[in-house]
Amino acid sequence: MEKVVSKLAALGIPGLVLLVAMGATGLGGAAAITAALAALGPFGILGGIASLGIIALVVEGVTKYGVDSIFVAVVKELYERGETKESILQKIKKYPISNDLKRKLREKLDKM
Repeated sequence: MEKVVSKLAALGIPGLVLLVAMGATGLGGAAAITAALAALGPFGILGGIASLGIIALVVEGVTKYGVDSIFVAVVKELYERGETKESILQKIKKYPISNDLKRKLREKLDKM
């Protein structure tokens, strides 16, 4: 059941992004789809399709593992790549996340 929910969420969010982009174009029908996809991607329509695919992957990861786990994994990866604890702490301060999650990330960083 969890896998089904994860897949549905991964498919639903990119659809919502496309709908919002289509609404922002002020066009209708195929022209709205074309303009929205071109606006979403760095390389026109193909880039827009790729962007929606990347959004789907990110959403699937978030629904499968949770936001907390993803942020912890990012902090761990930054540390393993050789960044200093001080530079990671500066990044944590800038993240648009709750203070509770920032505290958890600082605690995880202290244990590394």
